Amino acid sequence: MIRIAIIGGGISGLTAAFTLEESRRAGAIEYKLYEASPHLGGVLRTEHIHGCIVEAGPDSFISEKPWAADLCRTLGLGDQLIGSNDADRKTYILVRGRLIPMPDGLMFMVPTKILPTGFSPLFSWSTKLRMAQEFFRPPHAVNGDESVASLVDRHYGAEMVDRLADPLLSGVYGGEAANLSVRAVLPRFAEMERNHGSLGRAMLAARKKIPRRASKPAPPLFTSLKNGMQQLAETLVLRLDPSSLLINTPVQSVQPEAGGWTVSTNSQSAHFDGLILAMPAHAAAKLLDASSRELSSELAAIRYSSSITVGLGYDNDVRQSLPAGFGFLVPRSERKQLLAATFVHNKFPHRAPDDRALLRCFFAGSSAEKAWQLTDDAIIAIVRKELQQILGLRAKPLFARVYKWKSAMAQYGVGHLERLERIERLRLQLPKLALAGNGYRGIGVPDCVRSGSEAAKQSLNP
Repeated sequence: MIRIAIIGGGISGLTAAFTLEESRRAGAIEYKLYEASPHLGGVLRTEHIHGCIVEAGPDSFISEKPWAADLCRTLGLGDQLIGSNDADRKTYILVRGRLIPMPDGLMFMVPTKILPTGFSPLFSWSTKLRMAQEFFRPPHAVNGDESVASLVDRHYGAEMVDRLADPLLSGVYGGEAANLSVRAVLPRFAEMERNHGSLGRAMLAARKKIPRRASKPAPPLFTSLKNGMQQLAETLVLRLDPSSLLINTPVQSVQPEAGGWTVSTNSQSAHFDGLILAMPAHAAAKLLDASSRELSSELAAIRYSSSITVGLGYDNDVRQSLPAGFGFLVPRSERKQLLAATFVHNKFPHRAPDDRALLRCFFAGSSAEKAWQLTDDAIIAIVRKELQQILGLRAKPLFARVYKWKSAMAQYGVGHLERLERIERLRLQLPKLALAGNGYRGIGVPDCVRSGSEAAKQSLNP
């Protein structure tokens, strides 16, 4: 019988186990999942407080990527999927202490409508002139990789990097546009520049190709679960063999041996035919250091960012006083510690009672590191001070929770895809090794689901 070890019990590891479960029930394989902490599900953690659903980790996933929603339906959670309230979608950018709505027609950060962008106070007249000129850029191919900031600056200027590109990417990756790879993070932009030159023209051309379906509404931008994201992890666990799940069991070492792997914990060692490392790349690097110094070095070079999420609940008076929309982003030039805040009660149904406001505030990267050693009360005090400065919000919250995630968000630096090619070549030199998680080809929940499933299928191949 084939024996497979999975190290890491986050969403990638759980999905890998679920993919293997059918073969286990058929008697073809056996697997063991090792998780160092007492909890399975990784960053998928939900609390229910005062009737509010408060997410410690991700609050949703991009609907365009199908893998998480497909898994939910396979698990029987199709009727629990909820979409974002896109009719109320409005995002603000903090500029010189004022919240300015992002103008209509911005597709990610590319302007496609002249009038809303032209009249928006979000951009200076010099940037608006750059936007107009950008429509006439000829096709242009860049040799090799570059940063997102470099591409956006070339098309629209530094102000667009500061006010849009950097805040938007900080909310996803917790990093800076100057350090993130275009080819890994925004591959469509590199392709559009190569084929069209102008990103604006390319976006308009792509929109024209989308078939019009008058009777079918557009899918929501974001998808979540009625009872919170932890519902996905809990449902997965219920579908797995309990005796195959080993929590509170940190793995001390892995060693290639006899065509497979010996996995050692504090209490015992066991031999497996295949090994799935469903964990951050830096953690995988430490385990593989003795087996392949070169592979370990490449994995360790994938940088990670820490994040802090703060959930706050307020009464109806605050709810009525807040701006309409999903929330706001804060450019680094504003010199705040907060990078973003979400008005969760507006973004999703079922997240808060009608007489409650639920806010979710976000620190990441250098802002999270700066606050990391502070007490929860001190972090909440920073959040309240900055919410007062930005929103005029002076009320004391009904509750506040702080969630810290150390080195949890992978940073796809310039040259990331080339590094993945080297990692793949080195991985194949070791027996039956698969890698999964957010460090490779996508940081969101759907990407992690896909990577876990693909890792499991790799481990089954002869």
